[in-house]
Amino acid sequence: MSTLFSIGEVLIDFIPEQKGIALKDVTSFEKAPGGAPANVAAAVSKLGGNSSMITKLGVDAFGDFLIETLQNVGVNTDFVFRTNEANTALAFVSLKENGERDFSFYRKPSADLLLTEAEVKDSWFHHGDILHFCSVDLVESPMKYAHLKAIRAAKKNGAIISFDPNVRLPLWEDHEECRKTINEFIPLSTIVKISDEELSFITGISSESEAIQSLFVGDVKAVIYTKGADGASLFVNGKSYSTEGFQVDVEDTTGAGDAFIGSFLYKLLEYGVTDVNLITVLEQEHQQILEFANASGALTTTGKGAISSLPMIEEINKFIASQKV
Repeated sequence: MSTLFSIGEVLIDFIPEQKGIALKDVTSFEKAPGGAPANVAAAVSKLGGNSSMITKLGVDAFGDFLIETLQNVGVNTDFVFRTNEANTALAFVSLKENGERDFSFYRKPSADLLLTEAEVKDSWFHHGDILHFCSVDLVESPMKYAHLKAIRAAKKNGAIISFDPNVRLPLWEDHEECRKTINEFIPLSTIVKISDEELSFITGISSESEAIQSLFVGDVKAVIYTKGADGASLFVNGKSYSTEGFQVDVEDTTGAGDAFIGSFLYKLLEYGVTDVNLITVLEQEHQQILEFANASGALTTTGKGAISSLPMIEEINKFIASQKV
């Protein structure tokens, strides 16, 4: 099986032990490893795939903890650099009664933003690999240009590029700059995953169908449109395929979208997808891929935190089978 590379932030999520109150009123937190790209890498490795993380962490206890956490779930950390110039990123989260979140980030800058393009090597990537990234680390920083270097290198070597914008507006001083940057990176991607909460913001188009079609620019071959508990739709080659979501008791939605796309990409690796056969595989296997990804996302919401809640392949298959009884 080829490798899933994730580039971007790895951080500590401080999850509140009290639910349904404002962040300012939370009195105690539980430390949890997080960062969307890291969650995706962990999702793939926990399912039995090969994954590697590309990032930079501080030379601090939090950085040590994150490397240990990634290694414990099977993520390769050979491309995780360390620095004394900044600390590992922290995110404090408050949970509403329905499991939705509010964030406060500590990174001005954090170590991940200091990864440079010179540290990214062409030789890491091979034909059939997948490079996945999000928008949190696309703010103006060395890391933004490290992303561009990684994308160029991965494409040159025949890898597929996956982009989940995963919009976090509190991290951007200018929301229009966030939108502009995301739209600069969409054409560089092969697969774009976007949520119902992000679609109109990113595209500036109110019509759902028109907004989705507008994402087919540049190298984009497939768009995945996620709707939380209502399931997801896949758009490819002028066709659309949809599956319903699964109903579960939600504890915490942190990492659900990452579990979805991580599981989706794992299935592509399992099917031996390349830039040549991607469309064919998606058209032939869309039902199984979407169902698997939906189940993974749903199961992740039943636990606290992201990486610790990501399901194993046996759990997903058992859950899907139980829904069909």
